[in-house]
Amino acid sequence: MKTWLCLLLTLLAGITVASNAQVKQYDLSLLDRKIQGWVDSGYYPGASVLIARNNKLIFRKYYGNYKPETVTYIASAGKWLAAAAIAAVVDEGKLSWDDQVKKWLPEFTDIKGEATLRQLLSHTAGYPDYQPEGNRRDDYQTLEESVSHIAGLPADTLPGTRFNYGGLAMQVAGRMAELATGKNWETIFQQKIAGPLQMRSTSFTPVDPGSGHSPMLGGGARSSLSDYADFLNMIFNEGTFKGSRVLSLKAVKEMQADQVGSAKVKPAEFVEAVRVSSRQDIYGLGEWREEVKADGEAVLVSSPGWAGAYPWIDKTKGVYGFLLTHADPARAGKDGFSPFLSSPVLPLLVRDAIKETEIKGVKRGYVAVDEAGQLFYEETGKGEPVIFIHGHSFDHYEWDPQFFEMAKNFRVLRYDVRGYGRSSMPLEFSSTMHARDVIQLMDALKIKKAHIVGLSMGGFIATDLLALYPDRLLSITAASGDVWGGSAGPSVPWNAESISRRREEIAAYKKSGIHENKLIWFNGLTTRDGVVLENVRKPIWEMIYKWDAWQPLHAEPRFLLGTSVVDLLKKQDVKVPVLVLTGDADAGKKNRLMQLVPTAKQGIVKHAGHVSNLENPEGFTQELTRFIFSLRR
Repeated sequence: MKTWLCLLLTLLAGITVASNAQVKQYDLSLLDRKIQGWVDSGYYPGASVLIARNNKLIFRKYYGNYKPETVTYIASAGKWLAAAAIAAVVDEGKLSWDDQVKKWLPEFTDIKGEATLRQLLSHTAGYPDYQPEGNRRDDYQTLEESVSHIAGLPADTLPGTRFNYGGLAMQVAGRMAELATGKNWETIFQQKIAGPLQMRSTSFTPVDPGSGHSPMLGGGARSSLSDYADFLNMIFNEGTFKGSRVLSLKAVKEMQADQVGSAKVKPAEFVEAVRVSSRQDIYGLGEWREEVKADGEAVLVSSPGWAGAYPWIDKTKGVYGFLLTHADPARAGKDGFSPFLSSPVLPLLVRDAIKETEIKGVKRGYVAVDEAGQLFYEETGKGEPVIFIHGHSFDHYEWDPQFFEMAKNFRVLRYDVRGYGRSSMPLEFSSTMHARDVIQLMDALKIKKAHIVGLSMGGFIATDLLALYPDRLLSITAASGDVWGGSAGPSVPWNAESISRRREEIAAYKKSGIHENKLIWFNGLTTRDGVVLENVRKPIWEMIYKWDAWQPLHAEPRFLLGTSVVDLLKKQDVKVPVLVLTGDADAGKKNRLMQLVPTAKQGIVKHAGHVSNLENPEGFTQELTRFIFSLRR
């Protein structure tokens, strides 16, 4: 019975049921873990997600108390629906995108009446974003009543001069549609969008005045997972659904086109916050233009809600998806978690899963390590083993430029360090060590000795391996790595005082916001002497954005030897070849590893700083290859 119900729901969504082989083709376990983690943390009572590629279902799952029939408020995810309904009225010829407000609402006698329909739906109309403080919130029972209270508000700016994301201007757009058609908003929406798309559980009314849910175009809609998937299917297919046209191709393109123009966009607006792109052309009509091609065409569009609902279309991979959920604001806020800024990580996780299927000749898997942990790894190539270890807040993708290039001459491996990427999250105060994990990885893959290459934290791990397991090493390369001085290591365990201090640090981190802290860390890594390192911003941010931030939110185990590595190395006559790779921007800094290992060589990567392997991939790979080849002489 359940199988037939799932089949029926899928067919109603307008997507094809994929075979088991097709569904399992993509490893979306990290996406699954991410959503499950949000629910387990109490940020959401439940959630559901549906992802389709090329109109075929590739993933669907329900979490917590969410079921196929669950319907909930979707906040600003409704903006996309509202804009589409008005686009249908424009298609019908009863409205024009360039109609001014005063044409339909002559009571708007001030500058607000000069704003156009397209400006109302692109947040550039010069209207206040929400009702000013002291005014009644916009929870009126009809658009007519709502708009009557907007007419007297002072304009914020001249139309077309500033992007100001909010909801009041959209109310005016909806009222214009009502007057143009002679129908109320809910009837327009049902006839133009919900009905043709068989969205039986989606509506802007009945209203809920007790919760402030009026027929707000910008935030009052309710929907279900399968319903919204219908809508995305139609937009993805350029206005058609199950062979019938719902919107014109022209309307879909107009909605996705840049509608901000020369309007000023304030710093840290949504697109900059989640895609670290400070472009102006960030919004169309009812939807964000998260990513665009060089010619300005939007390739990743979305309409996220403050409470976590997140619909998106990713043209780069032929994907559309929807996360249906509604946050517990008190719990999320207490932990510094932002649903609005967190959900947009999902397209990146889907892209990763798809990319893996497009790259041939790479073996992937998991290796069991201490305390029921697992390390995710990838390997390719033949020859002497080279193991790459990434930096803090990164994952194995850091090594994309070197992984495939070095595979021409070596058996190369990269893995997610415990607590990062797909590998297991740690337990506070456990007795594991990163160096021990590397040895267990080598044992499982039958590697007796290997060249170890680590950057930053990966370099600290390489130094620990040098001190603890020199007989397992062919060489180590520590890039921006040294002796980790931030921890006393396992020789100095946590005590009541240090734990209390750590809990205070965690509370402060949460208070300032997880996403905000990630951005601070990211900007530090991608700015040097006040100059932004544009070429590394995207790959570095995508890793940090995907990062679970487990480390700053917990009292970490003593994963690294810390300063205790100094005594261990002093007692050894180090025979393992050591290369300290330094970006020329950091060449003048003191390096303790060079002092502890007199035979260590230093290599300089030109035009690079801390993340030298990404700042100058070719130069880094050349220095590394030259060093390893020199050991064969």
